[in-house]
Amino acid sequence: MSNNILGISCFYHDAAAALLINGDIVAAAQEERFTRIKHDPDFPVNAVLYCLEEAAIAPSDIDYIVFYDKPLLTFDRLLSSYIAVAPHGLRSWLHAMPRWLAQKLFIPNIIRRHIHPEVRILFSKHHLAHAASAYYASPFNDAAILTMDGVGEWATSTIGIGEGNRIKLIRELWFPDSLGLLYSAFTYFCGFKVNSGEYKLMGLAPYGEPRYVDLILSELLDLKDDGSLHLNMQYFSYLTGLKMTNHRFSHLFGGPPRVPESPITRREMDIAASIQKVTEQVILNMVWHAYKITGKKYLCLAGGVALNCVANGRVLREGPFDKLWIQPASGDAGGALGAALLGYHGYLNNPKPVRQTGDRQRGSYLGPSFSKQEIRAFLDTYGCCYHELPPEKRSSTVAQFIADGKVVGFFSGKMEFGPRALGARSILGDPRRPDTQKIMNLKIKYRESFRPFAPAVMADRASEYFDFEGDSPYMLIVAPVLPSHRRPHAPASESDNLLLKVNQARSDIPAVTHWDYSARLQTVSPDGHPDFYQVLSAFESITGCPVLVNTSFNVRGEPIVCTPEQAYRCFMRTEMDALYLDGFWLLKDEQARWKESRDWRKEFVLD
Repeated sequence: MSNNILGISCFYHDAAAALLINGDIVAAAQEERFTRIKHDPDFPVNAVLYCLEEAAIAPSDIDYIVFYDKPLLTFDRLLSSYIAVAPHGLRSWLHAMPRWLAQKLFIPNIIRRHIHPEVRILFSKHHLAHAASAYYASPFNDAAILTMDGVGEWATSTIGIGEGNRIKLIRELWFPDSLGLLYSAFTYFCGFKVNSGEYKLMGLAPYGEPRYVDLILSELLDLKDDGSLHLNMQYFSYLTGLKMTNHRFSHLFGGPPRVPESPITRREMDIAASIQKVTEQVILNMVWHAYKITGKKYLCLAGGVALNCVANGRVLREGPFDKLWIQPASGDAGGALGAALLGYHGYLNNPKPVRQTGDRQRGSYLGPSFSKQEIRAFLDTYGCCYHELPPEKRSSTVAQFIADGKVVGFFSGKMEFGPRALGARSILGDPRRPDTQKIMNLKIKYRESFRPFAPAVMADRASEYFDFEGDSPYMLIVAPVLPSHRRPHAPASESDNLLLKVNQARSDIPAVTHWDYSARLQTVSPDGHPDFYQVLSAFESITGCPVLVNTSFNVRGEPIVCTPEQAYRCFMRTEMDALYLDGFWLLKDEQARWKESRDWRKEFVLD
């Protein structure tokens, strides 16, 4: 008999579903990709339907559903926290409680109503689900596990041990002391959105000087050698209000929080550099302590903070562990996968398979794909002008177009699970051109000009451009660009103008080289994503460069595209030059005139 286990995460942010059949990861997807609501927290109805359709099973075929959180423990934390600060926090209480009392305390009823009335439901602790997502999906059968995020129930960070099919959490840091919430407080203060703008703060950090590090360490937190920390709550408002910081925090940093969308000043650059440096130190302290108390050679990372790829690079280079594996969907979406894996291995006591090479994540290509017939039907229905490329011309056509300075939307195979585009739903450009970063940020992505792009590089050529040995298939490690490829630029202190810094070429692949000569690289192997690797190989044959700009196929504020229709809509709404749809080739200047609708998410108009 088959064993079908569905994992679910929802009601906080990044709702998702993941399905295991006999321990194999069959499907996983975030709800936002279907609803087109960024970080959609609602029950993942569409993601569940996709998982069932991918496996060709009915809801009644599900043996267990595992939820990634224990709502009663979370409610206990909220209730205890509000009582502790009463009468302060009334506004926050009135904001949070109606949804809790109407929805989050009755998750079993919601699951049975949406899926099946007789399904068996299990619950995992939040950080245990994170730990499971990292360890069980990793290639290791004996490892230390470190999880870090804002908060789950009471825990904010944990250290655990994975041995065979068992996981044990042996250390916990509890709310309100949280590295994730500390970083989110600075995200809010610098004018970015909490739970989605943290990567912007990380991208801004290299442009500043870490001159506030000592102030942060002396006033905001007490950091111990083991990585545990105690926050000075006199500066934070997330216990009592709807904001992350208060007037004391503003006074400490010379004025009120930056207004969103207003110009970024030297203060924000330096604050970003400072909290990034502090975060890296906290994580390194935690990593060394995990090594000391577990005695393991390998480390698995998960939780939202594990998406801080700059810190991950330092852990890999400076940490004590021989090998590192990071869950590609480290945030709450990955909790759905971790919950399912925990049900299969932890609850049902099934063995963790021993792997000779690679992990169990299948490159994180776990989302929907579309057949040639489905794509052609869409193109014909909407009267799109297209060319069908024979297999032998596909990679060379895409590569030549990019080498000519054009930008291509690349849609190939199964959609990625997690926040990174890995060559299945990507926008590709030429990293050698000094204007690529500006063009792609302002005319295609419609986002802040300082935001960096990642290099996708042929795995066997990565060491020729980056100070990096090994694999980084999930774009979760930052590594230095080799000195032989760098170009000198003006010191950071010489200009407060962010645009002047962004537009300076830092290397001979300037579009993917950050101000500090670093890059968040993705190594691409022939067996990981063959179509994408072939484009890289063809580009290398044409230009001698084995690197491409790879950024997610979406515009600012929109989730990564899932379907051919969403890809075409994004293509037409931006200044992309061409679109590759799994063998079909579309040129912008051959398409019918695009007419923007009032709500482009719901309407699709051509004439």
